[in-house]
Amino acid sequence: MNYGIVIFPSKSLQDKANAYRKRYDPHYALITPHLTLKNVFTTDDSGIKDIANKLRNIAKQYDPFNMKVYKISSFQPVNNVIYFKVEPNPELEGLHKAMHTAEFNEQEPEYAFVPHITVAQNLSDDEHSDVFGSLRMLGIDHEETVDRFHLLYQLENGSWTVYETFRLGKE
Repeated sequence: MNYGIVIFPSKSLQDKANAYRKRYDPHYALITPHLTLKNVFTTDDSGIKDIANKLRNIAKQYDPFNMKVYKISSFQPVNNVIYFKVEPNPELEGLHKAMHTAEFNEQEPEYAFVPHITVAQNLSDDEHSDVFGSLRMLGIDHEETVDRFHLLYQLENGSWTVYETFRLGKE
């Protein structure tokens, strides 16, 4: 089965992202706006129980932290993805690194970790240029406290749902 690990932002930030995702993100109906901590990976039932235990331990090592979303950016020319850029901080970096260790049977991530919330993807070059230009002029400035992350699994129809939620800090 496919799994992933994400942070879901507050409803207000999800609403802002969804205003664009509805139109510009083909994954809109499959998953709510999120910041990916660990991309899709595959494991079986016993493997996911082991991973969930490891995630519980990771969550205990980090206190809730402030997440700042401060600009609209793009991964072009690598790909035509437009996103809300999240300011890197030690907690996000640490969570990401902890989930990409040998304990998770992890090879190096495909891309460097750029904390972000995708708002548009799979755009043609012209669409990307138009959408990016208009979104950049609108800008974004948002701060919130993150106190949990989520282990998700993928359903047969391609949508994602929560397997388990992990609260940050000592219980």
